[in-house]
Formats: sequence, structure tokens, C-alpha cells
Amino acid sequence: MNKTYNPDTVAPPFGAYDHAVEIPAGARTLHISGQIGVHPDGTIPDDIEAQADQAWQNVLAILADAGMAAEDLVRTTAYLTNIDDAPAVRTARGKYLGDHRPASTPLVVAALARPEFLFELEAVAAKS
Repeated sequence: MNKTYNPDTVAPPFGAYDHAVEIPAGARTLHISGQIGVHPDGTIPDDIEAQADQAWQNVLAILADAGMAAEDLVRTTAYLTNIDDAPAVRTARGKYLGDHRPASTPLVVAALARPEFLFELEAVAAKS
């Protein structure tokens, strides 16, 4: 079981995340490359809602293939190209994580690898 840390000597998290997550000794660790909102057939939706949703679906599919689930995520890093898209990104995150709160960093960047990419999601998971 992963242990989380949110000490009283640090301001509480501003969103749905924990300040730190400790992975127990002997746990399997999975590092997931940045996932974009591309469908399995290679098509890319035009809107942020669909891209964020698909990126999360991709992460969950990779977790499942490794015998893991969303509850095993210990860290996520989200990249978005427009700060105005943050509410849609939070909605997608909530849809797939529910009450689970891995350590998390959202970043607004000037661009991703291709102009049509609006969102990218990296993740780390661990399971005992």
C-alpha cells in the first residue's frame, strides 16, 4: 500500500492530489510515457475535452495491460497548451481518478510535439 504525505507544516494541496506518495519496498513500478488524446485508430479529436478523455483512457489501458489500475497511480504530470483548458482537464482527471489523489503537476506549455496536440499526460504507477 502506498503512503501519502500532506504535512500540517505545508499548505494543503490546491486540488485533487497529495503532496507526496511513498512507494513501499518491493513494489512494481511502471513509468508511462506521455499519452496524447489519440484514438486507437490514430485519429486525433479537435477539442480539449475529447483529447483529455482519450489520454486518460490510454493511460488506463496501459495500466490494465500491466495488471494495474488507476488506484496504483502515484504521480501524474499533465501538459496543456492553453490555461483556459484547465477546467476540462480537471473534469477528465476527476472522471478517471475519482477520490484517488496521486502526486501531480499540471503545466501550461507553449506547444506539444505536434500543433494538433492540446494535452499530454505522463504517469507513474506502483503496485505491491
